[in-house]
Amino acid sequence: MSSIPKLEDNLRAAILAEPDVVLDDKDLMQALVAANERARGDNVIDLRGIAMQRLETRLDRLEDTHRSVIAAAYENLAGTNQIHRAILRLLEPVEFEDFLRALGNDVAEILRVDHITVVLETTVVQNDPAIDRLGGVLTVTEPGFVDRYLSFDRGGPARDVIMREIHQANPMVYGTQSGRLQSEACLKLNLGEGRLPGMIAMGAKDPRHFTPQLGTDLLTFFAGVFERSMRHWLS
Repeated sequence: MSSIPKLEDNLRAAILAEPDVVLDDKDLMQALVAANERARGDNVIDLRGIAMQRLETRLDRLEDTHRSVIAAAYENLAGTNQIHRAILRLLEPVEFEDFLRALGNDVAEILRVDHITVVLETTVVQNDPAIDRLGGVLTVTEPGFVDRYLSFDRGGPARDVIMREIHQANPMVYGTQSGRLQSEACLKLNLGEGRLPGMIAMGAKDPRHFTPQLGTDLLTFFAGVFERSMRHWLS
């Protein structure tokens, strides 16, 4: 009597009926390859098996890369849709105060940030009740403030888009919200020839919401649309 175990008839019939199922099952194929190696013993080197293992490792890496690319593409598409929705909302108001309120409320919600402030430089800084009515979405500062703020934690000229973690938000920018914000994106605004620069500051409670590793293309596009709208209102 043979000591070699035999497959049950129903299992054998199932494999013969659908052999592709076995070939497509990664874990099952690995078990069969391992059993085959044990049957040959340690003195036999299977070059084809080694090559297959290397190909399998390369395939695993390729699948990981593929998943990463798909995830990045999906995230970029979602971000693009957010920016488009935010811009469309900004284009709706017909009054300047409504424009700024839309930025501080609806646009902030669309972009999933906790606070947005528009910073405008002016040579005459004074209390204005109209600014107070906007709920902190607009603040005015002295000339030079924007460049200093954008570059305070780094040397060299100020960049147009900065994303960073903040340990203590500036009350001049974020007002009463400064105590709860831990990261920010700052977008420098060119408001036209003869005008001082401005800035959009987006603050988030999550310290990882804005980091220097994130891409700036979408925020640059948003800033470009916003500054053109501001030029229209200021003129």
